[in-house]
Amino acid sequence: MDEFIESQNQTPPGSNAPEMTVSELANALKRTVEDTYPFVRVRGELGRVIVAKSGHVYFDIKDEGATLNSVMWKGQAGKLPFKPEEGLEVVAEGRLSTYPGRSNYQLIAERMRPAGAGALMALLEERRKKLTAEGLFAPERKKPIPYLPSVIGVVTSPTGAVIRDILHRVRERFPVHVIIWPALVQGEKAAAEVAAGIRGFNALAPGGPIPRPDVIIVARGGGSIEDLWPFNEEIVVRAAADSVIPLISAVGHETDTTLIDYASDRRAPTPTGAAEMAVPVRTDLIATVLNLGGRAARRLTGQLEKRRLELRSTAGRFPKLDALLQRPRQRLDLASNRFGGALGKMIARKRTLFEARAGRLQPAALRRDTSRKRVEAERLAARLGPAMGRRMKAMRDAFQSQARVLETLSYERILGRGFALVTGKDGHLVRSAVSISEGDALKLRFVDGEVAAQAGQGGPVPPRPPASSAPDAPRPRIRRAKRGSDSDTGDLF
Repeated sequence: MDEFIESQNQTPPGSNAPEMTVSELANALKRTVEDTYPFVRVRGELGRVIVAKSGHVYFDIKDEGATLNSVMWKGQAGKLPFKPEEGLEVVAEGRLSTYPGRSNYQLIAERMRPAGAGALMALLEERRKKLTAEGLFAPERKKPIPYLPSVIGVVTSPTGAVIRDILHRVRERFPVHVIIWPALVQGEKAAAEVAAGIRGFNALAPGGPIPRPDVIIVARGGGSIEDLWPFNEEIVVRAAADSVIPLISAVGHETDTTLIDYASDRRAPTPTGAAEMAVPVRTDLIATVLNLGGRAARRLTGQLEKRRLELRSTAGRFPKLDALLQRPRQRLDLASNRFGGALGKMIARKRTLFEARAGRLQPAALRRDTSRKRVEAERLAARLGPAMGRRMKAMRDAFQSQARVLETLSYERILGRGFALVTGKDGHLVRSAVSISEGDALKLRFVDGEVAAQAGQGGPVPPRPPASSAPDAPRPRIRRAKRGSDSDTGDLF
């Protein structure tokens, strides 16, 4: 019994502790965790990564056995030298806290970096292979850098030493117009601003209020791989590859290589080297021009001297100009002397004739002369009409009479009476048997056609002597037509 009473009087530990609300307990745990872990450094692989519209970054850090919810506020996230991506191994620094709304603890990250250069290099290599497969680094995409640009665009920080080095080198080599596009070159926002600068220069219209650059330089000083990481972002690489204006990348030192170097048209080892690639040395150009000008002048002088000697040699073989013009000049002088007197005499004669005729050209005399000529013309026309008719009738009768005589005496009518016309092989008329030799080809033309013949062996028939007692037979004669007629027919034989 005593034992039972004693057991009833015993109370469990903490039974007299005050009651707490859930919020009070959560806040107590929050203070305990934050006081116990005010600073931690955690290494792990990034899992889920969410960038909120507010700029805060929510992500998980995990390994094989656990996952740690983490958050980085906007102020610290904007200073990150790289873009957090899932699968990247990182080292995060910050403090532990709790989130009472979900009863879990989380890391409030203040700084974060990739876990060694090996992780970043692996990510860089993977991204390079991806962009290479897309053809962004192909050599045929490279554009030549203009030899002497009039405007140079520079995308870089306006407050760093890089822009001062570029301006100094450009001014020292060949002063041209330089336009600066201010951009962050480190941090989370650097990639977006550099890409915006490249695309902004390409968007300028030629001949607009702001000159459009002939070449673009993207420049930044040296630094770690984390510092240069914005120039490995895809947004920057794609902007450089899409640039219509030739682009020179000058990021870091000569040993530093970023992906923009592959996409640019030319890579410079340093920002100063980019300025040297963009413009030539003015003094060297002047010296080259002077040298070429001197060579051209000497060659031109030599050619002129050679041509002068050739001209003198050729001119020496030509006769003198005075000798060539001496005779024409003398003829001209003689002709001028004759022409002067003849011209004066002709003018005087023409003037006398003109004055004589002009005296008769009075209106009254002209009218009287015209009336007289008109009367004579009318009288002549009245007499000429009947005479012309009679003349035409007489000529018509004479023509018809001659036509009848020609028809009567035509040789064709004689052929119709039994005669033949003999011609030789040359077509000439044969008038005598003496002109024909044995074997000559002849043509006998009758009234109804021609017959070929050949002279035989009988020889020519001697001409018959004329009878002394018989009177000469009258030969027919044809009266010739008067001058102006269309026919003129002579004796047939």
